[in-house]
Amino acid sequence: MQQQRILRGELEHAWERFLRGEPPLPSADLAASVRPEVVESWSRAPVDPTSESAPTLADIDISTRWRESPLRQPVTELSDELGRIADDAGFVVAVTDESGTILWTSGCRMMRRRAESMNFAPGGCWAEEAIGTNALGMALRTDRPSTVFSAEHMVERLHDWVCYSAPIHDPHGRQLGVIDLSSTWQRANALGLTTVRMLTSVIETRLRDTWKGDDDGEARVELRCLGRSQVLVAGVPARATLRQFEILAMLALRPGGFSPGELAAEIYGDRCVAPATLKSEVSHVRRLLDGKLAARTYALLEPVRCDAVDVLDALSRGDVVAAVEHYHGPLLPQSEAPGIVAWRDQLEVAIRDAVLGSQSPDSALALGAVNQHDSELHEHALRLLAPTDHRRHLAIGRLRVAEAD
Repeated sequence: MQQQRILRGELEHAWERFLRGEPPLPSADLAASVRPEVVESWSRAPVDPTSESAPTLADIDISTRWRESPLRQPVTELSDELGRIADDAGFVVAVTDESGTILWTSGCRMMRRRAESMNFAPGGCWAEEAIGTNALGMALRTDRPSTVFSAEHMVERLHDWVCYSAPIHDPHGRQLGVIDLSSTWQRANALGLTTVRMLTSVIETRLRDTWKGDDDGEARVELRCLGRSQVLVAGVPARATLRQFEILAMLALRPGGFSPGELAAEIYGDRCVAPATLKSEVSHVRRLLDGKLAARTYALLEPVRCDAVDVLDALSRGDVVAAVEHYHGPLLPQSEAPGIVAWRDQLEVAIRDAVLGSQSPDSALALGAVNQHDSELHEHALRLLAPTDHRRHLAIGRLRVAEAD
């Protein structure tokens, strides 16, 4: 804290000299603590240093802009976790669009009230040309993660703040906006910038998962967990334990991720298991994924192809044929993890109900090959097959075996 006080004093002195124009900038005579990128920002984006708040751009319907933003879905899915991170640390978290206009905020109630008094709230514009040097504006302009501490802000009222921002990109590399963590300068922490970088990675991963663009790239990691247990990394089989398969499957099925406590409940249920046990298993999975697994919230940082997810996606599109093609049996049949058991039951009921409601004899026969003891499936296949279809003999044979059980 003492070092932060000293730094704040040096920055205040340099800021005052800059406003007086002595010496002309850039100059090495300024305090050594003033970073070159801050001096550049001071010089290129002059604003009234006595401003009380960021402006609101005219003719902006912030509700519509947020509803139509590609960031809305991933941020909404992660909103609980984002809010917890900000609240636990005494920060406020904000997401902007590409113009620097804040679309969404969450976090510590006290900090949000203080932030809202400066229009650090949905609708406020935090581009450099609007409110001077600040982390959100610098991240947008430089397209790099940025930190602005205390008197590095051009506007004096912001000198009590520290802000950490990182740009967010769509799968094609286009900048969509920034995510920012802000608090009072006393809470400055070296982990602030690391945290926003991690959050950006999680959001960008969610964008890749849901993007409706024209990307057809193959995922580096493929998880096969229906009726079998196999993981391929760059097409090569990799070794993993059942527990690690369970963790991978849960992460693939819930891309928004889990807190450590949530994942422990999904894997171990009510069993009393030391936190270090789960942490060790997650570390093995992280190595398998070449580090592409977030730490604080366990979430995938790169797409993982998963046959269970493929089934769910096909069912959501109403494509029963494709769903059955991907379904090779129950989800990790040897697993007794509560989360896996719940997903297993959901998948079995969903695929069976979809096939019984379908008029596709091929789907009924294909699922009948997996669920050979399900007489209702075989009867459904027989109803759909033409009298001359030679596959009726196959369905009849399966039905007789199922009825004999």
